[in-house]
Amino acid sequence: MTKENMKITNKHTRIIEKPISDVSVLLNSLSSNDDQLWPHENWAPIKLDRELSEGATGGHGPIKYVITEFKPGRKINFRFIEPSNFQGNHWFELIEKGENKTEISHTIKMNVAATAIIPWLIMIRPTHDALIEDSFDKVQLKLGLTFQRKKWSFWVRLLKKTIMKKPA
Repeated sequence: MTKENMKITNKHTRIIEKPISDVSVLLNSLSSNDDQLWPHENWAPIKLDRELSEGATGGHGPIKYVITEFKPGRKINFRFIEPSNFQGNHWFELIEKGENKTEISHTIKMNVAATAIIPWLIMIRPTHDALIEDSFDKVQLKLGLTFQRKKWSFWVRLLKKTIMKKPA
């Protein structure tokens, strides 16, 4: 990493009060016609060039990636392709935390070029954070669990209304 780059680590986790076998079904549906993980109702959907598998390419909105690791029901790892100033990976992962407890996480580890630092800080990170929390909310909703829905900040609502395709 040079002075012109910034190292980014962004991690979201949530404990789901269901066995991993239940949550894994939702993870495995990512990008399918019956996607039960990604909150495509309010955000750009994930579109891949084929079914969920290693080597599948696609993305959501302006973010493009390739799947570098797929462990069904456990982990999906993506390597960024675009924007070119994002160098790194992001992944969803499930970890069994007990008989009826599963941790779902989404992690980004990347370096961003100087030209992407400001966009990351003021636009991408806040909307990404809201999107991932919406994804975790969707998991709980699909599994029939009660939860406190995460509300979008004023800034995220403004960004969605002014620059993003899906309405707030």
